[in-house]
Amino acid sequence: MKLLCEPKIFAAWLRPLFRQDWVVYLKRPFGGPEYVLQYLGRYTHRVAISNHRLVSFADGQVTFRWRDSAHHNEQKLTALSHDKFLRRFLLHILPQGFVRIRHFGFLACRRRSTTLPLCFQLLGAAQEALAEEHTSSTEDVPDLYRCPKCGGPMKVIERLTAAELQLRSPPWISSAA
Repeated sequence: MKLLCEPKIFAAWLRPLFRQDWVVYLKRPFGGPEYVLQYLGRYTHRVAISNHRLVSFADGQVTFRWRDSAHHNEQKLTALSHDKFLRRFLLHILPQGFVRIRHFGFLACRRRSTTLPLCFQLLGAAQEALAEEHTSSTEDVPDLYRCPKCGGPMKVIERLTAAELQLRSPPWISSAA
């Protein structure tokens, strides 16, 4: 397998790309970090069903509006008993320690088990050299290896494979604190 981290192989890979004309589509950037957070927040911090979809609550029945994607997103009404509605609603609430953000690209769930080990393999030489450089002194530790709370140096004690990451249970939080 060719390693693009070797300068000659990388240059050979780049050479044909310089020979063709490229059409660059340039979109205006986001309106700053505040706008990016607002944009992402609409997806990561919304409730499972919003108030405008709730139609009525009468005689122990909750009626709500939903879109049927199988029939061209036609809006339909469904009435459920209050206990069935709450059971379905609670299925959308994540346990503590889980996050609601989806990963795409090499971190996408379908491909992560094959692409993540490949990424580690391709980056392995660079990561090991970087780790050896920074174990000798703690003063020149990059920000990536600093504690976000105290700013002190951190060291890697274990690396998990993609399969271990998928099977890993959420963190256990002691209630006796």
